Amino acid sequence: MSQVVLVVDDDPVQRRLLETTIQRFGYQSILAEGGDAAVKLLTRPDMRIDAMVLDLVMPDLDGLGVLAFMREAGLTIPVIVQTAHGGIDNVVSAMRAGAADFVVKPASPERLEVSLRNALSAWALAGELQRLKRRREGTLTIADVITRSAAVQPVLKAAEKAAASAISVLIEGESGVGKELIARAIHGSGARRAKPFVAVNCGAMSETLVESILFGHEKGAFTGATERHPGKFVEADGGTLFLDEVGELPAPAQVRLLCALQEGAVEPVGGRKVVKVDVRIISATNRNLIADVKAGRFHEDLFHRLHVFPLSVPPLRTRREDIPELARHFLTRFAAEEGKRVRGISREALSLLAAANWPGNVRQLENAIFRAVALAEGEEIGPGEFPRIAAQVSSEEAAVPQLVEPSPAIVASWPDIPADLVPVQIAVPAHSLPLTDTQGDVRPLEDIERDSIRFAISHYRGQMSEVARKLRIGRSTLYRKLEGLGLEDA
Repeated sequence: MSQVVLVVDDDPVQRRLLETTIQRFGYQSILAEGGDAAVKLLTRPDMRIDAMVLDLVMPDLDGLGVLAFMREAGLTIPVIVQTAHGGIDNVVSAMRAGAADFVVKPASPERLEVSLRNALSAWALAGELQRLKRRREGTLTIADVITRSAAVQPVLKAAEKAAASAISVLIEGESGVGKELIARAIHGSGARRAKPFVAVNCGAMSETLVESILFGHEKGAFTGATERHPGKFVEADGGTLFLDEVGELPAPAQVRLLCALQEGAVEPVGGRKVVKVDVRIISATNRNLIADVKAGRFHEDLFHRLHVFPLSVPPLRTRREDIPELARHFLTRFAAEEGKRVRGISREALSLLAAANWPGNVRQLENAIFRAVALAEGEEIGPGEFPRIAAQVSSEEAAVPQLVEPSPAIVASWPDIPADLVPVQIAVPAHSLPLTDTQGDVRPLEDIERDSIRFAISHYRGQMSEVARKLRIGRSTLYRKLEGLGLEDA
């Protein structure tokens, strides 16, 4: 999904011109006819706005009034102020009020594009620096989780409720979906945020040392124990202990972990007395723990101790609307870390990223952006910086025959064929659009047209001119069809 720019201007002609110009830059635009309308949009909880182009002189609430409201409300989105009155006093007042840049009407498209790009880049970098600081301090919150997906919103709402208590949380999801990020956000949003957050990867610990790492050991408890070690439970006392990949714990450690949770105390290896601890447990797994319990691979009582408040994080392939936002987030961070002057990702590259399946989820996307930043020679990353992703998407789009079950109506239309000779499955080429539904009835033309346009946009990776040309319709006709068929976000 493109970044959203709010256009605030009392002149309808100027609003439309700015809307067209901003959309040509690759952003989405929202229009407001004055300062009061802008304030209403800014305060809507379901409204996501990334930047604003704000007229300074308006009849109701003027631009300086909107900037004052934003400052009082703690809204930090970048604002580009524009006015026909370009006096130095106006410039100073707007900048002091929090504007990121100032343009004089009529601003050239090139000047406005540079101003928007620079403001969004600076805002993203400032936000990333704050996010990294909060992560280091253990004060990362639910609001710091980057997502625009409706599938993730229930997870975040549940995480907010979990953060308000000391309940044990089990975060489930594939590798790389961001389970540790959710765990840190729960910790940073709760009453224990000033206390330690200690993360342990249970799958990376040696079976012989897992109990020593978790519960500590005394000096001389075993060969190589040259000094006393308190253990992760004691390190996390008063705070949160995050047990990543908890399903990989060996059976003996599972039993000792269960005892520690039940008693609220740990006994170091080689020690003679228990140590009381106050620890909030958040665990995570990419395994099906219920199946492991049934198979005897995971302790049932421990499962019930951990599985009090389960959260399931969806994989990236089911929330593709998050891919552009995450890509820009990683780009900002890596460009700063690598000292590269990379300011953005082209629309073609974003379309390519959105078409991939990402089996490694967010972690794989992060690594792909890191590699692209390292390869980049200009200020914008294009499809050429993602050769592996392009190869993956091309192989996935290769036409491979698929087998589908024939509908009952189709089978019934073959009365002269013996029942034992009726094919159980029919071979059809990949990407074929079915003309009948599961009941054998012909599908409505609107549904077939919707699927055709959706496939064309995916096949040509969002290049709308190419989509319109291949469908043999005008580009304006294509956009009208997108709106009429409910495909505006396609």
